Amino acid sequence: MTLLGGFHHVKLPVSDVRKSVDWYGRVLGFDVAVEFVEDGVLRGVALQDAGKTLMLALREEPARAAALSGFDPVALGVPTLDALRDWAARLDGLGVVHSGVVEGSVGWLVAGLTDPDGIEIRLYTLQQRER
Repeated sequence: MTLLGGFHHVKLPVSDVRKSVDWYGRVLGFDVAVEFVEDGVLRGVALQDAGKTLMLALREEPARAAALSGFDPVALGVPTLDALRDWAARLDGLGVVHSGVVEGSVGWLVAGLTDPDGIEIRLYTLQQRER
């Protein structure tokens, strides 16, 4: 069998690319890696985390973004429970609403973190709970 090596990127629709770039940068620490300009207008971006371990693409698609509002299509992995607690403290310091650290089905997570379009981004530990 031919192996896959993980995700290249995940793409989310947004209603306002610049507003979303600001949110994902300020809240999650993503930086712009690539800009997609069409007819002189910014229509999308590829964002990368500080460790360059993952890529998140944002594409201007207001109707699709509205349709995803309230849904949680992405859970970003956090190595440990302590690291997740650090994320919760960071979010608190930024005044960003979230669930706090809660127990999930296989680890711990921070939920209720919504981007400017109401799309929920979760932070989930890669470290699993002992059963």
